[in-house]
Amino acid sequence: MTSTAKNGPAVVVDADALERVGVALADGTRRRMLLALLEGPAFPAELADRLGLTRGNVSNHLACLRGCGLVTATPDGRRVRYRLADPRLAHALADLASLVLVVANENTPLCSDEAVCSDDTVCADEAVCADDTGRRPRTGQQTTPAAEPPPSPAVSP
Repeated sequence: MTSTAKNGPAVVVDADALERVGVALADGTRRRMLLALLEGPAFPAELADRLGLTRGNVSNHLACLRGCGLVTATPDGRRVRYRLADPRLAHALADLASLVLVVANENTPLCSDEAVCSDDTVCADEAVCADDTGRRPRTGQQTTPAAEPPPSPAVSP
């Protein structure tokens, strides 16, 4: 997708990549992990200790971040070291974190994961994270709650 800024050059934006970044940043734990990886590569156990998370939780979120294309995994002996996938991501995260977003008033609710996952458990896109645990739905798994059957018509005696 190409967009032209007012008084500026045309900018090419990959909407799918932007969506993956949005999904990754939609979860607080994943944001904390990305910020920790700004300091340099780390093993999952190190991230778990540093962030006060379980190793299983860290593993699930790292799988999500890998699936979104934001981190890479490099085998190091019997362990795997994770790092940001692209050095430009560090700069982009720093730029995003320094933005001051305008909010209409204090009563405006903050954005939440509900904007990404309509049913709070499974995202519509199976290629990205399914819920805050980083699990993905199985292929063919229903991604929205089943609709309740319509009420039976009233029958008069």
